[in-house]
Amino acid sequence: MLISGFLRRFVSVGHLRIIDARNRVHDFGTVGDTPTVALRFHDPGLVRRIALNPRLAVGEAYMDGTLTIEDGTIVDFWEVIGRNYRNLGRDDFMGRIATWLHRHLLRPMQQYNPVGRARRNVAHHYDLSDELFDLFLDADRQYSCAYFSTPNSTLDQAQADKKRHIAAKLLLEPGMKVLDIGSGWGGMGLYLAQVADVDVTGVTLSKEQHEVSTRRVREQGLEDRVRFQLKDYRELDETFDRIVSVGMFEHVGSRHYPEFFNKIRGLLRHNGVMLLHSIGWTGEPSNTNPWIRKYIFPGGYTPSLSEVLAPMERSGLIATDIEILKTHYAETLRHWYRRFAENRDRIRDRYDERFCRMWEFYLLGSESSFRNSEHMVFQLQLSRERLATPEIRDYMVDWERAHR
Repeated sequence: MLISGFLRRFVSVGHLRIIDARNRVHDFGTVGDTPTVALRFHDPGLVRRIALNPRLAVGEAYMDGTLTIEDGTIVDFWEVIGRNYRNLGRDDFMGRIATWLHRHLLRPMQQYNPVGRARRNVAHHYDLSDELFDLFLDADRQYSCAYFSTPNSTLDQAQADKKRHIAAKLLLEPGMKVLDIGSGWGGMGLYLAQVADVDVTGVTLSKEQHEVSTRRVREQGLEDRVRFQLKDYRELDETFDRIVSVGMFEHVGSRHYPEFFNKIRGLLRHNGVMLLHSIGWTGEPSNTNPWIRKYIFPGGYTPSLSEVLAPMERSGLIATDIEILKTHYAETLRHWYRRFAENRDRIRDRYDERFCRMWEFYLLGSESSFRNSEHMVFQLQLSRERLATPEIRDYMVDWERAHR
């Protein structure tokens, strides 16, 4: 089999069995070892496609049913992949060539993200039905990394703790003007208005999210303090005391980072503070997984901190605090997948089997990445003035305790 040599080097922990389209059995790793999974290839051309582009072809084959789980589950499949992730290696000559081509030729085109394209990219994922997100997210529809202050926290509690943890870093005072960039279904903005008595403007590019968040404002009687707008942050011309952005920066694209931070500096008042919460990458700059880019988040990109801090510094902004959340997103995704699996029949009836398989692959693959690879989440507090925040971080803990 064309990919046998690679798989022998890759699977050093556990056992992977592949039954090819000619019904031949190929074993990799140690038979009887765990984790273990058996895959069946139904298409004779699948091996060639995987050899040419494994990161895209495996996911497509699972979606289309040309790759099925013969023994075990899709959870077992990702357990095998995750436990052996470190064996992928990046020092081989062809790997270095592929990385160079992606970084210097393909990535600039893939991350070109003007306002019109940004709207289309957001609609691809976030304008799916309300019912879908209700079936696997928490009650407040927080579609970003939760904050597990205890190992036994429920998803709803961890998402509430995330909002409180972020608010603690904003140094909020009653009456402040707050901007929420990428405001989603409105949970963060509504929370800040309720707990800190601030005036909130949220912006989103998703029509579905805008409709829901605007309805929630009316239902909670907060029209005098909260408004959500269907527009790009680049179209704003006001200034704000505080800015928060959760789970939006991943859609900016590295070629637009100078534009992003220059705009933030213009939107932020002299002693203002921003909290940027984003997925990040602990290694050197990499490339977006092609399957994720094609089917889940077109235009999405996970940055290394080295890519973020340089344009931020050039814009005149100052990093006043950085926190790394290493496995909180893995736990979040674990909860999301469990809820998705519990409601799979309802989701299949609303969409179809291929859609369910796509989302299974997405949720479990993402959990594996945050648990086993270089993915993490960073919270970056920044300001125009270095003295805009206290010298000692105790204020964060004090605020969280007071609002627990």
